[in-house]
This record gives sequence, structure tokens and C-alpha cells, in this order.
Amino acid sequence: MYNYRELGLVNMKGMMQDAYEGGYAVPALNFVTIEQLNGIIDAAVEKRSPVILLASPNLHRQLGFEMMARLAQAGADRVKNAGSHVPVALHLDHGMTYEACVDAVENGFSSVMIDGSALPFEENIALTKKVVEYAHAHDVTVEGELGVLSGEEEASSVTGKKAESKEPKGLASKYTDPSMVEEFVKRTGVDCLAVSVGTCHGLVKLKPGPDGKLPKLRYDLIADMQNRLPGFPLVLHGSSSIRPEWIQMINQYGGDVEQAAGIPEEQVSKAAEMAVCKINIASDGWICALANTRRILAEHPEAIDSRIFTLKIRPILAELYKHKMDVMGSAGRIQ
Repeated sequence: MYNYRELGLVNMKGMMQDAYEGGYAVPALNFVTIEQLNGIIDAAVEKRSPVILLASPNLHRQLGFEMMARLAQAGADRVKNAGSHVPVALHLDHGMTYEACVDAVENGFSSVMIDGSALPFEENIALTKKVVEYAHAHDVTVEGELGVLSGEEEASSVTGKKAESKEPKGLASKYTDPSMVEEFVKRTGVDCLAVSVGTCHGLVKLKPGPDGKLPKLRYDLIADMQNRLPGFPLVLHGSSSIRPEWIQMINQYGGDVEQAAGIPEEQVSKAAEMAVCKINIASDGWICALANTRRILAEHPEAIDSRIFTLKIRPILAELYKHKMDVMGSAGRIQ
């Protein structure tokens, strides 16, 4: 069994407490390649921003928990070797079972998410509470989820096609009920909670209304939750902005990805000033990396070494992540 502190990682609970008090959110950035991981660490060191490394469901099935923890350890070592005090957490994103969360803790993760959002309320509480009891015994943070985001966590970003909603049949609303949040948090002891207030997994996050304008996030729900549970950190998933130029670049260089609409960054910034203390970004990193990889390979058809694009997309990704840290207000928070 590995202890995350021995790997140079930190419990993200302190990060979120600081973010709540400071009126910003900690960027939780998904990585599926070494270039993404390096870009995230480059950005965190330069921007002096705390950062949470997200291990996606597909990644922990592909690499295994121990390898992901060792990669995060290498990232934390780079921070230390740069003379920086930027804290780095490693978070299991969308753990679907108690066993997956236990495996992550035992292999050095400093935070886990147990996603019981598709379960009936009482079953979600029971599963989340069980994970909390185990994880807290090992000083590991737990994120739960209440309310269901439309879209699929990874499917549409992998295929570039619209995904079907995971919203269970009979669900009255896709939004999280603030009164249920209060009960859920008190009964489970969870450290933070992913809520549904208008964000969406996948590429198509928002659809314009009849007036052509994109709908706004439900700040009223965030405010209600904040009033009911002062000091408690909320989490937003599915918060990528999906820049049109990246979709255009993918399609220009042989791709076939549907046009998409992400969450406007000014809306993300406003949520970060409220009780939202952790904001997940996955799709933006994927499509930025893929778009520029396609472009670079098209410009170098003679290439036989993958480093022709890996070395070039790392700084591009770093610029993206630095921008996200500015959007969330986390830049410059670490001395």
C-alpha cells in the first residue's frame, strides 16, 4: 500500500478550504497523455496555482492505479525540483464502485470521487458513506455527486459524436435539489459535492435559445446550496469552453467532429467566486491536443517519430492550462 504523502501529493481538502475563503476554484485537469501531464505541471509552476490531477475512468482502466500514482509522483517531484511549493493532488474521477475507490487509496491517490448519482437517493447515500468511512480512515478526501449531468463522461469526447444522456428514466429534473444536498452532506460526511447546475459532459454542453443566446448556469441553485451549507465546497464537472477553432482545426486536417458549444468562461469565473471550489476540465485538453497533433502531422508528412508532435503540443497545452488558472482565479495563490 502506498501513502500519497510519500509520493509528494497532498489531500485536496485544504486546497478547497483555501479556495472557498479566497473566492476562487482549484483547476482539476484531466490528463490522458504524458504531454498533458507535463503541460499541467508547467502551468501550475509558472502560475503558482494549486492543481488537481484528474485520472479519468478510461485512464485508470488502461494504466492501472499504481502507474497513475507514480506518474503523479513524477509531476510532484518536478514541482519540488523547480523550487515551487505548489500543491498537487491526485483525484480518482468518477469512481463507480467502493472497490475502485479502495484500490485508488491503496495505490497512492489523495482523493477519490464516488459517483452514485445514477442510483436512488438512499442507495447513493449508503454507497457514498461507505467510501467516506474508508477513505477518511486513510486521510483521503472524498467527492460525491448528487444530480445528474446530461451527456457521457468520456464517450463523446473520444468519438467526437453526441452522446446519449446518462440521466435515469423518471428523473424529474437534471438539476441538483439544494434541500437534498443539505441532507446528503450531513448523512454521508462527504468533503465536497459535484452538483448539476447547467454544465454538461461531452462536447455539446449548451444549446442556444430562440434568441440565439446561450443559457446561464443556475447561480440561484449554487447560492441556495451555499446558504444551506456555509463553507462547504461544491464541484462543477463538464466545464470546458470548447473553442470553435479547435473543432475547425480537427476537421480541417481530416477529422469529423460535430460543432460544439461549451460553457462560456465568464460563467465559469462567476461560479468560482461563489461556493464552487473545484472545476473539472477534460474535453478542452483532449481536443486542443488532438487538433494540434493533426495539424503538426499534416505539416510534417515525412515524420516517423512521435516526438515531432509531442514536443510541440506540450507548450501549447501549458498555455491552455495557464489560461484556465486565470479563468478560475487560482493563479498566483501559492507563494
